[in-house]
Amino acid sequence: MKCQKCEQQATFHITELTGGKPTELHLCQEHAREYLAQGSSPSPPESIPAEALAQYLGVGASAEELARLQQAVCPVCGISFETFRHQGRLGCPADYEAFKKQLEAVLISVHGETRHVGMRPPRGDEDARQLVEVIRLRRQMLEAAAEEDYERASQLRDRIRQIEQQVARRREDVPGRETSPES
Repeated sequence: MKCQKCEQQATFHITELTGGKPTELHLCQEHAREYLAQGSSPSPPESIPAEALAQYLGVGASAEELARLQQAVCPVCGISFETFRHQGRLGCPADYEAFKKQLEAVLISVHGETRHVGMRPPRGDEDARQLVEVIRLRRQMLEAAAEEDYERASQLRDRIRQIEQQVARRREDVPGRETSPES
């Protein structure tokens, strides 16, 4: 889709409520920055996502800075922010830290918050940390295999199995979970 003000690709799609009716704007980075700079006066609560987008765009930020933010890559799973934008899915929990600045505007526009305020699983933190470690180790194992460093790849494979077994044992020990009798 092209920008409504020029021939460049529209990378920002803004929906604003004006008089109770949604108005859609499709703008390139340059025109989105201009549009958001104009709306710097106090605004009603429904325009918070536009303010968050303006903050993300860093009104006045250089094109190099914006391109750098788009090309950020997670050190654990290797997904880029640009890939996330196209797929709509993150690669691992470490992406929240790797893309913290970029995701803040997205989270505010979707959830109205940047912090989780709901319930959490009782043992989720340790499991999540270890599963992120497994993702990182699998990536390293694939790299080692591609480099034909099979000894390192087998060491990584063994470490992955060890972590997966620890997680499985913890899940078996969850109180209240019934286990099937052995035959």
